[in-house]
Amino acid sequence: MTCLPFSKSEKTGNESRQKNPKRFFSLNALSSKRSDKSALRSTLSLFETREQRESWRPELHSSEVRSPSAQQPSTKREECDADVVSAASSPTSASPPPSEIRVFSYTELRAATRNFSRSHLLGEGGFGCVYKATLRHADPNGSYYTQEVAVKQLNLKGQQGHKEWLSEVHFLGMVKHPNLMKLVGYCAEDGARGIQRLLVYEFMPNKSLEDHLFSKGHHVLSWNKRLQIILGAARGLAYLHEEINDIQVIFRDFKTSNILLDQDFSPKLSDFGLAREGPETGASHVTTVVVGTWGYAAPEYIQTGHLTSKSDVWSFGVVLLEILCGRKSMERSRPKNEQQLLEWLKPYFKGQRKLECFVDARLEGIYSLKQAEKIAALALLCLNKSPRRRPLMSEVVESLAEIVELEKGSTPELNAMCAFPCDGEDSERIQPNRSGAVFRWFGTCS
Repeated sequence: MTCLPFSKSEKTGNESRQKNPKRFFSLNALSSKRSDKSALRSTLSLFETREQRESWRPELHSSEVRSPSAQQPSTKREECDADVVSAASSPTSASPPPSEIRVFSYTELRAATRNFSRSHLLGEGGFGCVYKATLRHADPNGSYYTQEVAVKQLNLKGQQGHKEWLSEVHFLGMVKHPNLMKLVGYCAEDGARGIQRLLVYEFMPNKSLEDHLFSKGHHVLSWNKRLQIILGAARGLAYLHEEINDIQVIFRDFKTSNILLDQDFSPKLSDFGLAREGPETGASHVTTVVVGTWGYAAPEYIQTGHLTSKSDVWSFGVVLLEILCGRKSMERSRPKNEQQLLEWLKPYFKGQRKLECFVDARLEGIYSLKQAEKIAALALLCLNKSPRRRPLMSEVVESLAEIVELEKGSTPELNAMCAFPCDGEDSERIQPNRSGAVFRWFGTCS
């Protein structure tokens, strides 16, 4: 994940705060599949005073930076980021991990990845490298079967650290939904080899939505498949916000690269390193350091550090437009007036250009214009500047399901399409003739 570079990294609290010299952790407390809010801070009682909790808290690493205008956290509630880490800081907090989450040894995962061979490398990010691995299991009959998984290894010198790794173990151990990534297990060993932190996930053979939307090496996603993917992603987000007993989870880094696709192109949200527990009942927001990805983070969160579930709704609106237009929210390689997706779309928002001028050219005009218009309208609702006026994710799911049903069972029609940005000048357009054949002509979008 890419974190927002709003300012230089700042330390919080007392400058004389000491780092924990030994980072030996027990994951038992956070692996417990409890769904109540106390699970997130279950071991705070291990520290008698606030000073003891603060003295343990590690310094902010370089990927966590605070917005200059954000308010400084001042309450226990607002310091929940540190509490997530402290909840696993003592082996005395012993509640058993969920039975379906397996604890792996480093030796076992090293063998499964062929010593973390580059030939098994799937990708690399701020957390570290992700490798494809094959696990061998024995069934009750004594025979063996294999399971393909993805192993993510923490890079201790990377942008992210133990806190993000621990957050993933906690949240993925607590939630269960068909549109959320399944955590198979983890590895936490401290020894002669140093600190080893690894996560083991189910393997997603079709990579990410980002790869299929923006990479030239992948087949173009059809219109119908795009709608099914974004509907599944919306269901996963709605589950986190509204369907977990007594707790709300704010994803905080919703984007196309965090939507992975299985063999059937069913979407699953991944990378819970920045996920946060939502505000307490009666509270309007959580105040926290501003992290996320440029182009996706909600403006009020950037400006104030106030985090709510509506911050995720804003990010979802951006992804809706990316699905529609086939463009990234931020592309520095484009001309200055086209680098930001929302700025590029302003002529449509103002009614100055038709939507056909902005739909992904790689669809070659094969999509439902009625559905596209409704997707754009829903995106605008999600991108309302007032968080309170943005819809709930459950409402977004309902709207998307209705949009999908509009053309269910029919083949998307061939629409007129601009192949280049519609800026009022002559643009190359693809349009069907009466016989249904496609020919090219030059005209002006209006």
